[in-house]
Amino acid sequence: MRISAGKYRGRVLKSLRGMELRPTSGRLRETLFDVLGDSIQGTIFVDAYAGTGAVGLEALSRGASQVYMLEEHVAAARVLRKNIALLGAESETTILRDTVQHGLRQLERQKVQADIFFLDPPYEQHARAVRVIEWLSKNQLMAPNGLIVLQHSKIEASEPLIGNWQRTRLLTQGSNALSFYRMAKANNASVKENQI
Repeated sequence: MRISAGKYRGRVLKSLRGMELRPTSGRLRETLFDVLGDSIQGTIFVDAYAGTGAVGLEALSRGASQVYMLEEHVAAARVLRKNIALLGAESETTILRDTVQHGLRQLERQKVQADIFFLDPPYEQHARAVRVIEWLSKNQLMAPNGLIVLQHSKIEASEPLIGNWQRTRLLTQGSNALSFYRMAKANNASVKENQI
């Protein structure tokens, strides 16, 4: 895995072999960050189910000011720490080695306000990701104009509305898909698709 753009462009990240991890492909990461564009600058970015940290570290490379990474798997978290050290990015990153649910509660207690929240659970755990987004509807973790991005299987249809979060864009690439969610406006429940 390689960082594709920004201050760490070209840096190679360590990965895990022989484990049931499905890192976000380089091509899909590029698509994600092409869509985000300059809106990544200065953001607080949360990478849930971070794995080896490729998405969160790409966000940092492209201008996010702080990245929080949630990963409960011990071996993945170990590699994640090595990748952060390779980039010398310890001061701009925080790892929470816990379940996503517990990690989110920790972040909320710390009064973190996330601008962008990236969710990439194992595809068979799609229902768990939906519950996380529903939880984000009822809590104060997301900034008022925050964006949630859910990576999921193309064959697993993403819900157009989860809690107070409305899908504004759906991108597919190969067998993967990215759904973008914004908080639905009470006075404008019909947000058009393809807006982020």
